[in-house]
Amino acid sequence: MAEDVVDLCAALLRFDTTNHGRGRSAGEREAAEFVAGHLDAVGVPATVLESAPRRANVLARVPGVDPGLPALLVQAHLDVVPADPSEWTVPPFAGVQRDGYLWGRGAVDMKDMIAMVLAVLGDWSREGRRPRRDIVLAFVADEEDRGEYGAQWLVDHHADFFTGCAAAISESGGYAYPVGDQRIYPIGTAERGTSHLRLTATGRAGHGSRRNDENAVVNLLGALARITAIEHPVRLTPAVRAFIEQVGAALGVHVDLDDVDGTVARLGPAARLVENTVRNSTTPTVLQAGYKVNVIPGTATAEVDVRTLPGTVDELLAAIDAALGPDVRREFIANEPPVQAPIDSPWFDAMAAALRAEDPDAVVVPYCMGGGTDAKAFSRLGIDCYGFSPLSIPPGYDYRAMPHGVDERVPVEGLRHGARVLDRFLSS
Repeated sequence: MAEDVVDLCAALLRFDTTNHGRGRSAGEREAAEFVAGHLDAVGVPATVLESAPRRANVLARVPGVDPGLPALLVQAHLDVVPADPSEWTVPPFAGVQRDGYLWGRGAVDMKDMIAMVLAVLGDWSREGRRPRRDIVLAFVADEEDRGEYGAQWLVDHHADFFTGCAAAISESGGYAYPVGDQRIYPIGTAERGTSHLRLTATGRAGHGSRRNDENAVVNLLGALARITAIEHPVRLTPAVRAFIEQVGAALGVHVDLDDVDGTVARLGPAARLVENTVRNSTTPTVLQAGYKVNVIPGTATAEVDVRTLPGTVDELLAAIDAALGPDVRREFIANEPPVQAPIDSPWFDAMAAALRAEDPDAVVVPYCMGGGTDAKAFSRLGIDCYGFSPLSIPPGYDYRAMPHGVDERVPVEGLRHGARVLDRFLSS
């Protein structure tokens, strides 16, 4: 049985758990059985639950020495996005170690986190250690689609398993982000909401050579032009405000909250962590219409990726409705609210302490994630969800280009660093 975090991660990368979306998936079953087998071997009884054939989730609980304390949920997803082998330097599911990195689809999104947790539990088993509080584990399916076979399903059908969990940790935070001579460590304390929309325009079908003032394609394009022209005002959530102020102070940058865009521009590379979360966004991504060049279709559809900040959802949807026009209607593909967890909390303080124990010069700051995670599901249970998947990274390594990118890879020493940080945090 693999024990080293690198070997564990390599083994996980060799399971093809590709999620193609819209319910099409290679399945997580074999990876789930591997994880459950490892947990059982280190004295943590695990249960594999299938929400559909081969769509597998793993649940387990590690008893703490003080069961009266609120429990902590550690949640991570087993599935990965597709990878085209022809684009990769190495086969994406080979789990190859080369040049100080472990290569493979899911290396940072997020089989590295699963491997780090398993490695920590293995150390605890061998050394006879237990955490201070109960640690609840959920290794889930389907995060890379809509969570219908994973976190959302677990919350809907197995919510009792998470009773007593006050906080959770998962992906997108706790990694080192070098900016000049500073190392910024963002911890996710919020994420924008996801209000994915499908727009359907209607018109009058007809011959392409004839005048038609009721062209569904034209109606749709007009609506999309108006939606993309919406000027989204700056809205500073607590996480974003704290990020700007604390990173600005660490970098010696003048912070002017009356000129947020100018201040963000002065943050240099750190701007990438905040520039997408100071306002809402409406981004058209999918267009479908027609079947033949000389036929005007009667309908045309588009999909729009809408991301929302707390307290802005109703206002933004009203602006979108005003932009649609009379012949275009909207419906939700997904509608999940923004997520926020407290910045000033013992949980955040403990994460920061664990990072600084390994890197005394760490500048630990809260931040808001621009995208979405399974936190949206677990927060429905009243759990405060944080992005904390610690990793140290070497110079020149572009962490943010790795998830969903070609040649995804994780630094080997970064994995070992992350396991040490997680051990400190989960133990305390």
